[in-house]
Amino acid sequence: MECTNNKHPFVFLFSLVFLTPLVCSQLYYNFYDSTCPNLTRIVRYNVLSAMNNDTRIAASLLRLHFHDCFVNGCDGSVLLDTTSTFTGEKNALPNKNSVRGFEVIDTIKSALEKACPATVSCADILTLAAREAVFLFGKSKGPFWVVPLGRRDGTTASESEANNLPSPFDPLENITAKFVAKENLQNLCPNQASSDTNLAPLDPVTTNTFDNIYYRNLLNNSGLLLSDQALMGDNTTASLVNMYSKWPLLFFRDFAVSMEKMGRISVLTGQQGQVRTNCRFVN
Repeated sequence: MECTNNKHPFVFLFSLVFLTPLVCSQLYYNFYDSTCPNLTRIVRYNVLSAMNNDTRIAASLLRLHFHDCFVNGCDGSVLLDTTSTFTGEKNALPNKNSVRGFEVIDTIKSALEKACPATVSCADILTLAAREAVFLFGKSKGPFWVVPLGRRDGTTASESEANNLPSPFDPLENITAKFVAKENLQNLCPNQASSDTNLAPLDPVTTNTFDNIYYRNLLNNSGLLLSDQALMGDNTTASLVNMYSKWPLLFFRDFAVSMEKMGRISVLTGQQGQVRTNCRFVN
């Protein structure tokens, strides 16, 4: 995987399996079986098409899902554009000139509106797209988890909350605290709009595959970001790094569990929120 400025590594995501409680919600694995039976097929086709044009989009979709769920829940708020009467989250410091993948979600939404109009929420689309991205990036051998569905889209956003997302430059205790609340690079990636073309691989060994080499790199003191290598300075996280470096299937299992948990954070269901017809704007 590669990074531009403010990219977040696996440390934030795999921490979920230990730090985030499984939030109870009215989500169902068969939610769209009768109303949009081709949902998964449509999402997978469009994610794969996007990856064929840009392999980095897989990591971008995963990060986009994370940035959505950690700001007031998985409600698609990160997808909303700022207008003259509405302030979205895209201009928050962790997102500005950094978060990407919006066009992929737009394409999927457009296809779904033709297949099953006003049915599938943008929050569910993003959650499924992240799962497909991880699975396909692992050459269809990566982590796979069954996604419960039925999320509704939020009608609000919070730029201030988005500014509180964990930073790749935070010390480990700060990162951990932010998860608990939910229960060389500087030269390569300058903080400017043109920096998206300045890339550095977070995993220089298997850049275009989802695997556990990230953890082996940490054992060799090759972590790129401060928050990466900080994992080796704590006995608990260091033992996890050692374990995941040896047992890729264990990492895949725990990663899948953590992603399923994250996808349930403060979701809207039932009559809450809405199903947007355009993911960038409230109906």
